[in-house]
Amino acid sequence: MNDITAPRFSSPDEVGDRLNEVDYLSDEAIAATVFLADRLQKPILVEGPAGTGKTQLAKSVAELTGARLIRLQCYEGLDESKALYEWNYRKQLLRIQAGQGSAQDRDWSELEEDIFDEDFLLTRPLLEAIRAKDPVVLLIDEVDRVELETEALMLEILSEYQVSIPELGTVTAEQIPMVFLTSNNTRELSEALKRRCLFLHVGYPDVERERMIVERRVPGISGELALQIAQIVRTIRSMELRKHPSVSETIDWARTLVVLGKGEINETDTAETLHILLKYQSDIERARHELLGTKPAPRR
Repeated sequence: MNDITAPRFSSPDEVGDRLNEVDYLSDEAIAATVFLADRLQKPILVEGPAGTGKTQLAKSVAELTGARLIRLQCYEGLDESKALYEWNYRKQLLRIQAGQGSAQDRDWSELEEDIFDEDFLLTRPLLEAIRAKDPVVLLIDEVDRVELETEALMLEILSEYQVSIPELGTVTAEQIPMVFLTSNNTRELSEALKRRCLFLHVGYPDVERERMIVERRVPGISGELALQIAQIVRTIRSMELRKHPSVSETIDWARTLVVLGKGEINETDTAETLHILLKYQSDIERARHELLGTKPAPRR
């Protein structure tokens, strides 16, 4: 593995400008962390509520650098065979059966060498990123969903950027990929993993930044409507709800209002479209009550 990978960015300001060019509106913390991760060759652990643009950050960095995005979607029960590699057992069995008639005198060592070959190896995202010769961005999405054993495997690989395959030897990265690990903070990650990474918290944007995001992502929206939406969403997020609206849900709400031909939003529009923004009836009723003064429906 090369000790030094050519820097992708010259400054945090360049990161911010280039993210803006691919429609990702970053702030100073995001731009600075991406810059440092590139220069220090360290993964970024991106934590924050669901729907705040954590996954999109990795996708946008891949887009602006022209790198290939390799994504490992984490889930409970994810193991080494799905994250790293496994052998194509069916193909190996067919190879053994095909060789039985003509090679009965072959011993196991010869047969083992034959079937544990590159042709029978099924690469998964982690190994694919290590073996890549072209620039890649590795996205390990929702890492907080996996068990500690799988987290430890990821830590080992990200510490050395190499993978040991007993039958083939050690595979060492020829270049260091940019790595993003996202977490919705559903469980505490290990201190070892956190030490290995640069930490970045991506929270809900302030009113001005959310207005800009809405204007950028929703064609045809008026500036007045975008500002009203950002202000209302900010107020709703201050309420005690089961689930606060994400940025993606803000965009969905804005698109809905544009489709309905709204240039600005009044109380009636808000009341009739809150179900686009909020996903629980109790949250909708509470928001209507606090925003519009309506009484929550009585419980049955």
